[in-house]
Amino acid sequence: MSLLGTEFHVTCPCCQSTLVVDQGLQRVVRHVEAERADKLKIDDAHDILAQEKARREALFEKSVVSERGRGDALAKRFEDALKQAREEPITKPTRDFDLD
Repeated sequence: MSLLGTEFHVTCPCCQSTLVVDQGLQRVVRHVEAERADKLKIDDAHDILAQEKARREALFEKSVVSERGRGDALAKRFEDALKQAREEPITKPTRDFDLD
Protein backbone atom coordinates (compact mmCIF):
# COMPACT_ATOMS: atom_id res chain seq x y z
CA MET A 1 0.00 0.00 0.00
CA SER A 2 1.26 3.44 -0.80
CA LEU A 3 1.73 5.96 1.95
CA LEU A 4 -0.11 9.22 2.06
CA GLY A 5 1.88 12.41 2.56
CA THR A 6 0.97 12.48 6.24
CA GLU A 7 1.83 8.84 6.99
CA PHE A 8 5.17 7.46 8.13
CA HIS A 9 6.58 4.11 9.25
CA VAL A 10 7.78 3.37 12.78
CA THR A 11 9.51 0.09 13.69
CA CYS A 12 8.77 -1.28 17.16
CA PRO A 13 12.03 -1.90 19.06
CA CYS A 14 10.53 -4.84 20.99
CA CYS A 15 8.80 -6.98 18.39
CA GLN A 16 10.18 -5.46 15.17
CA SER A 17 6.68 -4.94 13.79
CA THR A 18 5.94 -1.96 11.59
CA LEU A 19 3.44 0.70 12.59
CA VAL A 20 2.05 3.18 10.09
CA VAL A 21 1.20 6.44 11.83
CA ASP A 22 -0.87 9.22 10.32
CA GLN A 23 0.55 12.58 11.34
CA GLY A 24 -2.69 14.42 10.72
CA LEU A 25 -4.82 12.00 12.75
CA GLN A 26 -2.03 11.39 15.25
CA ARG A 27 -2.96 7.71 15.38
CA VAL A 28 -1.71 4.33 14.26
CA VAL A 29 -3.60 3.50 11.08
CA ARG A 30 -1.97 0.16 10.26
CA HIS A 31 0.06 -2.51 12.00
CA VAL A 32 2.20 -5.03 10.12
CA GLU A 33 3.50 -7.90 12.22
CA ALA A 34 7.12 -8.91 11.59
CA GLU A 35 7.80 -12.35 10.14
CA ARG A 36 9.11 -14.75 12.74
CA ALA A 37 11.30 -17.75 12.10
CA ASP A 38 9.42 -19.89 14.65
CA LYS A 39 5.98 -19.13 13.19
CA LEU A 40 4.06 -22.29 12.38
CA LYS A 41 3.06 -22.98 8.80
CA ILE A 42 -0.30 -24.37 7.72
CA ASP A 43 1.49 -27.17 5.86
CA ASP A 44 2.75 -28.53 9.18
CA ALA A 45 -0.70 -28.61 10.77
CA HIS A 46 -1.31 -32.29 10.02
CA ASP A 47 1.98 -33.32 11.63
CA ILE A 48 1.36 -31.12 14.66
CA LEU A 49 -2.13 -32.56 15.16
CA ALA A 50 -0.77 -36.12 14.84
CA GLN A 51 1.92 -35.40 17.44
CA GLU A 52 -0.63 -33.91 19.83
CA LYS A 53 -2.93 -36.90 19.36
CA ALA A 54 -0.07 -39.28 20.16
CA ARG A 55 0.83 -37.24 23.24
CA ARG A 56 -2.79 -37.28 24.47
CA GLU A 57 -3.03 -41.04 23.92
CA ALA A 58 0.20 -41.61 25.85
CA LEU A 59 -1.05 -39.50 28.77
CA PHE A 60 -4.34 -41.38 28.76
CA GLU A 61 -2.63 -44.77 28.76
CA LYS A 62 -0.40 -43.63 31.61
CA SER A 63 -3.43 -42.55 33.65
CA VAL A 64 -5.21 -45.85 32.96
CA VAL A 65 -2.19 -47.84 34.14
CA SER A 66 -1.85 -45.72 37.28
CA GLU A 67 -5.57 -46.16 38.08
CA ARG A 68 -5.28 -49.93 37.72
CA GLY A 69 -2.27 -49.96 40.03
CA ARG A 70 -4.00 -47.60 42.45
CA GLY A 71 -6.83 -50.06 43.07
CA ASP A 72 -4.35 -52.86 43.77
CA ALA A 73 -2.37 -50.65 46.14
CA LEU A 74 -5.50 -49.61 48.03
CA ALA A 75 -6.64 -53.23 48.32
CA LYS A 76 -3.24 -54.24 49.69
CA ARG A 77 -3.27 -51.41 52.23
CA PHE A 78 -6.78 -52.42 53.31
CA GLU A 79 -5.73 -56.05 53.75
CA ASP A 80 -2.70 -54.99 55.82
CA ALA A 81 -4.85 -52.78 58.05
CA LEU A 82 -7.42 -55.55 58.47
CA LYS A 83 -4.72 -58.06 59.40
CA GLN A 84 -3.25 -55.61 61.93
CA ALA A 85 -6.69 -54.97 63.42
CA ARG A 86 -7.29 -58.72 63.85
CA GLU A 87 -3.93 -59.19 65.59
CA GLU A 88 -4.41 -56.38 68.11
CA PRO A 89 -6.10 -57.39 71.36
CA ILE A 90 -9.52 -55.93 72.01
CA THR A 91 -9.28 -53.56 74.95
CA LYS A 92 -11.77 -51.38 76.65
CA PRO A 93 -11.04 -47.70 75.93
CA THR A 94 -10.20 -45.53 78.89
CA ARG A 95 -12.56 -42.67 79.65
CA ASP A 96 -11.95 -39.56 81.69
CA PHE A 97 -14.76 -40.69 84.01
CA ASP A 98 -12.91 -43.96 84.78
CA LEU A 99 -9.76 -42.14 85.84
CA ASP A 100 -11.41 -40.50 88.90
